[in-house]
Amino acid sequence: MQMASAGNGPDPLRPQRPVGLGRGAMLALVVHLGLLLALALGVSWRASEPTGATAELWAAVPEFAAPAEVAPPPRPEPPPAPVSRVVQPEPKPEPAPSRDAEIAIEKAKLQKEALERQERERKEAFEREKAREREAKAEAEKKRQQAQQEEQRKKLAEEKAEKAEAERQEKLRQENLKRMLGQAGATGAPQSTGSAQRDAGPSANYAGRIIARVRPNILLTEPVPAAISAEVEVRAAPDGTIVGRRLVKPSGNAIWDDAVLRAIDRTEALPRDVDGRVPSPMTLIFKPT
Repeated sequence: MQMASAGNGPDPLRPQRPVGLGRGAMLALVVHLGLLLALALGVSWRASEPTGATAELWAAVPEFAAPAEVAPPPRPEPPPAPVSRVVQPEPKPEPAPSRDAEIAIEKAKLQKEALERQERERKEAFEREKAREREAKAEAEKKRQQAQQEEQRKKLAEEKAEKAEAERQEKLRQENLKRMLGQAGATGAPQSTGSAQRDAGPSANYAGRIIARVRPNILLTEPVPAAISAEVEVRAAPDGTIVGRRLVKPSGNAIWDDAVLRAIDRTEALPRDVDGRVPSPMTLIFKPT
């Protein structure tokens, strides 16, 4: 505490009475309180440690100095919230099953296995039955198809046999008809074994008659060898009129071949055979002698 000078102050040997706080002291106290409040707010807002400050006040009367400002201790960080841990209760050991319980469990296990085995056997029997039914149906279908094919084969064979029989009967009928027609106007010899109405070829002397008809019309301007022969095919109408002739085998002598062809053209018609027919075509052989 500051003391006044010796000339002006009271006598130090005299007892002093306490001096009350004056107006200035009250003002200083208010200022200090405001400063402390501002510092506290600054520390709380900025979270920084404030610096200390001192102030001196001189007064005409003795005053006691205010205590030095003490920085408030830093506010501790709030502790983290405790993490709740769920403590699982330790499993209680299961009591050992008694002998009766073991027997009951074994029986239940055996019953379950028996039921499963019965169900499995039932399914297997059902599958076997279905397989037998499928095989039976397939076998029946196969037999039906085979029977149908056999029936078709029999039908085709019967139709083929009927057709062959019909053709044979028709052939016999035609042969009988031809034989009857041939026998009605047959002109063959008594010893003939044919079934036609007349022989297809001419009679034995018919060729000679034709050559005798043609020979007078052969006119030669030069002599020809006697050993040559010319074969000529002659075609005639039913009434004997010659409608064509063709040299089939030349004689090797052109004079004789030309004379024979011209003689046939001059003949114009051939005589009829003994049966009244004129065979056509006919191959005639002409020789000089």
